Amino acid sequence: MTAPDPKADFRHYLDEARNVLLWKLDGLSEYDVRRPLVPTGTNLLGLVKHAATVEAGYFGATFGRPFPEPMPWAEDGAELNADMWATAEESRDQITELYRRVCGHADATIEALDLDAIGYVPWWGPERRAVTLHRVLVHVIAETHRHAGHADIVRELLDGNVGRRWVGDNLPDSDRGWWSAYRDRLEDVARRFG
Repeated sequence: MTAPDPKADFRHYLDEARNVLLWKLDGLSEYDVRRPLVPTGTNLLGLVKHAATVEAGYFGATFGRPFPEPMPWAEDGAELNADMWATAEESRDQITELYRRVCGHADATIEALDLDAIGYVPWWGPERRAVTLHRVLVHVIAETHRHAGHADIVRELLDGNVGRRWVGDNLPDSDRGWWSAYRDRLEDVARRFG
């Protein structure tokens, strides 16, 4: 057994969630990656754009290492929720490549700083503003996995693909008939309480 490497552990879980967000776009049309399928407008490309914005802030400005590219949707006075969807002028490639560049910038911050390095989150209240890289890593990993879960549901609504990978390796290996019967069984139990 090798000595623990907390940064490597953090990066593993962060990279896992990042990769899920990106592969959820694979094989879909431009319409489907932008399509809002729930009342709050959640859509796959918007989740990637939001994740890029989150990482740019937490691993950039928080530690005095601002991401060098402008993000007008994140500036003061920007339209509400502008980071949660891609405009007609923003292509899938632009958003995904931006996310990859932001991840590279974030990774450089993670590599350069110790876990106990202090940063300041400008959008948090004064009593919580001072943070360590350790805390920011935990926060961003949790948030990115949360959004990967959102992406999983949106993708399932679009075409039935679920899980962390195309083969759905973290779900029972069953056909659509089994899943349909399983869902019907759960619906039956839920109706008993309705």
